Amino acid sequence: MQAPTLPTEPKAAGHQRYTAPRRSLWREIRANAWSYIYVTPMLVLLLFFVVYPTFASLGYTLYQWNGIGDPSTYVGLDNFVRVMHDPFFWSAFLHTFIYTLVLVPIQLLLALALALVLNNPKLRFASFYRSVYFIPAVTSPAVIGVVIQLILSNFGDNLNQLLLSTHLIHEHIDWLGDPRFALGIIIVIGIWNTLGYNMVYFLAGLQTIPSELYEAASIDGANSIARFFTITIPLLRAVGLVILILAILGSLQVFDLVLVLTDGGPYGATEVVNTYIYHQAFGGNARAGVQPNVGFASAASFFYGLILLGLSVAQLLIFRYINRQRAIESGQ
Repeated sequence: MQAPTLPTEPKAAGHQRYTAPRRSLWREIRANAWSYIYVTPMLVLLLFFVVYPTFASLGYTLYQWNGIGDPSTYVGLDNFVRVMHDPFFWSAFLHTFIYTLVLVPIQLLLALALALVLNNPKLRFASFYRSVYFIPAVTSPAVIGVVIQLILSNFGDNLNQLLLSTHLIHEHIDWLGDPRFALGIIIVIGIWNTLGYNMVYFLAGLQTIPSELYEAASIDGANSIARFFTITIPLLRAVGLVILILAILGSLQVFDLVLVLTDGGPYGATEVVNTYIYHQAFGGNARAGVQPNVGFASAASFFYGLILLGLSVAQLLIFRYINRQRAIESGQ
């Protein structure tokens, strides 16, 4: 004998979940037409000057070509094999890695310190100081390189004359012509040149932290150091991760300063990957005998791009693992 089934009551119309009608893609585009119109010039420039050259140069990697006429000497993947076995490429990669390894931590610490000072509401003329520190970031690296060359040159009233007059050195030093000093000078200039970007990023992150948290911590008796490590650092973690990734990727692509200041010299001591690619494409640098080979330069560029992509993915995985471990520890 079956148990009686109770009749189901109809659901009241007022208790039904309301779902907004989904608009089609075309309707979304029409509704935001002006937004697409505004970004169209940027997309056109990106397409013609970034996307198209990137994919066009991929075909050149299969040829040995000096850039004149049409490529005709097909070499297949030999250019990639040559790049992977070229000691000069790995030497340039080492210089780029040293540049990044030294520049990024020093620059980020200085940028954070400056941001903390300039974020103080009691500081007078804060906007003026922010502009002063940001000016180098919007100045052309080529102009900076020319000015620095004049300052460090061995003629006229320059840095050597100042150091000699103060008896800090006893003879002229060829700062950019000595392998012991050239790369270090480029790193120092690079720190100063792009410091403003990271300072602004940190300032933006600091201004998102509610001031009530600092006031509550002060009432509880926390000093400035305690507030920095218990409030500022934890709440800046997400922004700091983005800044760190951008700083690493930006420093791994250094080019202008090195090309203007030393052109990869002396004796290849400051050759970085981007100047290496440039010299392979257009010929000539501190190492004599470099002939233009656009195909080989394109292969080197793509190979380096793959290295950067791998480093970026590795960074994201490492930081995700660290955040997951912290979440587990905080949950316990």
